[in-house]
Amino acid sequence: MIQAETLELLEWPRLCQHLATFAATKLGVAAALDLAIPATQAQTAELLAQTQETYQLESRAGGALSFEGIQDIGTSLQRAELQGLLSGEELLAIATTLAGARQLRRIIDSQADVPTLKELAAQLRTYPELEQEIHRCIDDRAQVADRATPKLAGIRVQMRQLRDRIYQILQGILQRQSNAVQEQLITQRSGRFVIPVKAPQKDAIPGIVHDSSASGATLYVEPHSTVNLNNQMRQFLRQEQAEEEAVRRALTEQVAAVKPDLDRLVVVVTTLDLAAAKARYSFWLQANPPKFIELGEPELAPKNPEKEDEEKEEEENSENSQLLIRNLRSQITLRQLRHPLLVWQQQHEQGFPVVPVDLTIGPHIRVVAITGPNTGGKTVTLKTLGLAALMAKAGMFVAAREPVELPWFDNILADIGDEQSLQQSLSTFSGHIRRISRILEVLHNKSQAEGEENSNLPITNSQQQDEEVIDTQSTVSALPILKPKLKIPQPQIPNPNYQLPIPKSLVLLDEVGAGTDPSEGSALAIALLQYLAQHSLLTVATTHFGELKALKYQDSRFENASVEFDDNSMQPTYRLLWGIPGRSNALTIAKRLGLLASIVEEAQTYVGGASQDVNQVIAGLEAQRRKQETKAREATQLLHQTEKLHREVSQKAAALQERERELKIAQEVAVNEAIGSAKSEIAQIIRRLQSGNQTAQNAQQATETLNQISQKHLPSRQQPAKPKPSFMPKVGDRIRIPSLGQTAEVLSGPDANEELSVRFGIMKMTVKLGEIESLDGQKPETKAQLAKVAAQAQALATAKAKQAAAEPAKPNPEIAIRTANNSIDLRGARVSDAEIEIDRALSKAVEYGVLWIIHGKGTGQLRRGVHEFLANHPQVSRFELASQKEGGGGVTVVYLK
Repeated sequence: MIQAETLELLEWPRLCQHLATFAATKLGVAAALDLAIPATQAQTAELLAQTQETYQLESRAGGALSFEGIQDIGTSLQRAELQGLLSGEELLAIATTLAGARQLRRIIDSQADVPTLKELAAQLRTYPELEQEIHRCIDDRAQVADRATPKLAGIRVQMRQLRDRIYQILQGILQRQSNAVQEQLITQRSGRFVIPVKAPQKDAIPGIVHDSSASGATLYVEPHSTVNLNNQMRQFLRQEQAEEEAVRRALTEQVAAVKPDLDRLVVVVTTLDLAAAKARYSFWLQANPPKFIELGEPELAPKNPEKEDEEKEEEENSENSQLLIRNLRSQITLRQLRHPLLVWQQQHEQGFPVVPVDLTIGPHIRVVAITGPNTGGKTVTLKTLGLAALMAKAGMFVAAREPVELPWFDNILADIGDEQSLQQSLSTFSGHIRRISRILEVLHNKSQAEGEENSNLPITNSQQQDEEVIDTQSTVSALPILKPKLKIPQPQIPNPNYQLPIPKSLVLLDEVGAGTDPSEGSALAIALLQYLAQHSLLTVATTHFGELKALKYQDSRFENASVEFDDNSMQPTYRLLWGIPGRSNALTIAKRLGLLASIVEEAQTYVGGASQDVNQVIAGLEAQRRKQETKAREATQLLHQTEKLHREVSQKAAALQERERELKIAQEVAVNEAIGSAKSEIAQIIRRLQSGNQTAQNAQQATETLNQISQKHLPSRQQPAKPKPSFMPKVGDRIRIPSLGQTAEVLSGPDANEELSVRFGIMKMTVKLGEIESLDGQKPETKAQLAKVAAQAQALATAKAKQAAAEPAKPNPEIAIRTANNSIDLRGARVSDAEIEIDRALSKAVEYGVLWIIHGKGTGQLRRGVHEFLANHPQVSRFELASQKEGGGGVTVVYLK
């Protein structure tokens, strides 16, 4: 079977062995060694979900799955179902497995975001009552315990008593007949207690001889005094065995009664252990989960623009159209893909470093032809891709950088290596052809199976004609003419509901067409790849034929790739280059492997000039490709450095913002403290004025004190800091010229034209004053800058003068202090009486400059009368209602002229 043969060719069993080392139980090891490939994408999705969720648990602290106590109990369950008798070890293994499964379910239930694992764990039935019963009846030594049944406990009590009596009797004989015994020892032979007696003195201890030593010098004798007791002991032993069997029989029947649930438990536990092994293997491999690409909507197969003229001529004679095919929705992306077996070899077997390959295949590409030198890594690339597809299909992570995107292949088929066999009379070419025939047979059967789904669709006359055309094309393809020039028109499908079978197979061909005449081999390879382009989803083939390199330019479904060869070291780099056909470099490699140089030079003369020209063109393309990759790497490094600088600047900006916020908080605290201190000093002044003789002189002193407080605490009253002196270069100073990016020495100071001479290195030059700066970044002030600043200051002064002239004169903003001498209370008085009191109070308050009139709120009649009187009084400059703290609408503050 070619599928199984492909697994061997890709070394899948070896990868399974590596996976098995990460399993925690024998069940998991067995499942990993015999890892099956799912048949449907739904099964793969479920396995992949199990691996991803287990990977999440393995990454969490304390969330890893524990399989402690779980053992392989499958054979025991089968024997229990067949009414066999389980041993104590088997029963104990079942009990520990039930306990381990319960612990496993508890771990899963305690975690979040693992629905697939929880669904599996929900199927576990652990039967704690059965586990407890087994532990009650079976002790840690896997023996039936005394507590299993009262009868068994009684039998063992009698046995211990009887054994003590036998020991007592035999000890007495050993002491009395110490000269006749070989050593002071009581042992057993055939289940009976005996003592070792010297052969010459066997008559000294009469009894039954059960055994003798190898030399014959010692006889093992059962004295007559213990024969009956030993007989009783044998009877008790038979009773004990019968009772133990009864206990184990009862436990076995309980196990058999729940065998279906225990079988399911074994399956679930094995599934979880296998998922954990895949997760741990993926973590060790630094792999990433794959994402499967779906097929897109059917569309016309792309035409070759170079053949459009020929097709137009043919369309005049026959209808020519293209098949409906379904391409992938996005490209296949496998960046930094590594061969897992080579990674294992590097880590565990001191192998060579693994060179990753990049596989990015467009959605419409069906065939990739890889060319290049021998020993360059073409076959390893095939195996790496095949193993990646198998691992993704089996629910494992792929050893590539994210994102990992590839299709789900229903079949992965490979022809890799040499199937030459003397026993089967197979040459290299014959072996390849037989294996390829088996691959085509699988593809043909798959197409037939999928085509039956569309067999019920109505077929029009034109479709029947198209079927005849297809048959004709198949017949021509089967002829010995391997590269016919006759172009067979493609079938036209007028029914939009009709769909061709969807090819979803991956075909890997190593050295396709090799082992025979090059012209016929290349023709056969071209025909084969064109067939596979229609019947498989992706075909990757390695070759040395130059004709296959040209298929890309004739059919857009083909793509070229090559393995890189370093012309300097004359060795392959194992890197994969896309879009560029490779050079075989056979002569160079032959010379490097030790072939005589004269032979290689002679062979070089037989190589055609056209071949050398093509190789030179390819070498130029490779060199250009390397330059572009170098520039891309440099750009990537520059981008990383820019991102790092951006992060550092962002961190510094955040630190500065935090520092600014802290300074603002400190300033607010200092301002609040200053305000509190000023309020305390003002309160002391007010209390001193209120308690003493309130004269104009005291009020003036208080006002001066308040002004001093304001000068002390208000920033606006403080003198601004003097500006720093501007930078002016002197002879001998070191300055920087930003326009040149140079640091220079001043030879002469600036003249009337603001020019100065400088020197950097061996060069001297004259620069303008405005073109230099100090080493710390200060700019010198030029005459133009000074004139500009002066003009701005003059304009600002003029604007302030105009504004001051336009605004009315404001009253003296000095602070007014309210005392008993400049306050009058008129509440309850008539308006006429109030006017007299106000006039008298105004004359007394001249020295204070302000008068507080308390008239109350009430109906407002007194307030209106007071305001009318104040409005016409010659001593009043202005008046207003007091602030809310001083009485609000019930108090009027009068300012005197």
